Amino acid sequence: MAKAKGLVMEYRNYYLPVQFPVLLLSGDYWRISDIPSGRLHFHNCLEIGICHSDSGFIEFSGRVIPFKKGDVTIIPKNVPHTTYSTPGTESHWSYLFVDLREMFHNILPASWNNYDLTIYSFEDFQPVFSNAEYPRFYRLATDIIAELEARTPGHQLSVKGLLLSLYIEILRNEPLKGNGKTNEETASTAAKSIKEEADNSLAIAPALEYIEGNYMHQFTIEHLASLCHWSPTHFRRVFHEIMGVPPLDYLNNTRVSKACGLLRSTEESILNISEMVGFRSVSSLNRYFLKIMRMSPRDYRKQMRLSADDAENRSILEYSGWMYPEK
Repeated sequence: MAKAKGLVMEYRNYYLPVQFPVLLLSGDYWRISDIPSGRLHFHNCLEIGICHSDSGFIEFSGRVIPFKKGDVTIIPKNVPHTTYSTPGTESHWSYLFVDLREMFHNILPASWNNYDLTIYSFEDFQPVFSNAEYPRFYRLATDIIAELEARTPGHQLSVKGLLLSLYIEILRNEPLKGNGKTNEETASTAAKSIKEEADNSLAIAPALEYIEGNYMHQFTIEHLASLCHWSPTHFRRVFHEIMGVPPLDYLNNTRVSKACGLLRSTEESILNISEMVGFRSVSSLNRYFLKIMRMSPRDYRKQMRLSADDAENRSILEYSGWMYPEK
């Protein structure tokens, strides 16, 4: 089917200060229309949304997910999405845009710097966290907004601490969703997991750094284990416990993430891209891409590329951040 003329994908780029990479968009004018915009957008950083009133829907990764007052939304960078309110309403929001890697690279254990809040980090990532089920999410998010609005002495340090608490809450809860555990079992599991990560994270840092710098090459899990001075069996177990996925899955997730960037920003063939990011064949890229992104590389590129129908109409529009809601 031909692409509808004028259908666009918007890239909303926010320039965050390096020393304090946080931006707050709030105020009474941040009310979301009940009319779907007809286009998706994505950001260069993590988006945290707080719904203050009414309800509506988020289109996210091929799904339509409802939200309501008190919900907190977590939208990873580079993930197309759009938000619209229930007919007859205009839901009121505040938005935080954050670069967690830059914010916490001197605070968290080494492995956590590579454990971004992305759809690659969690299986079946759910972007909406209800106040009823996750009350701490809402309390922490609203406390962050209050600090940023008041801008009293020490507010940046306070915001950094609150963001770290929110980040840890997400890591604790998202991988454990739907596992049938009681609150006590969940808390105990999370506490044990965090302790083991603190003990072992520095040990797997060489493997994470090697993957980031060499994902385009072929290497073995045994080589990664040797960088950490562990046996392959022990390395696989500890890596899975810390990162939430086996080493090979993490490597392939990284390759798919890099492929997304190339599909969006270059005209390289999918065959060339598969080789550039380290897959042995196009079929391997297609298989892992479909598993993670829920669409083929070709379909992803169709969503993200410049429109071929009209050279003057772009399918990706870059903005220096949207500072006011779309009407």
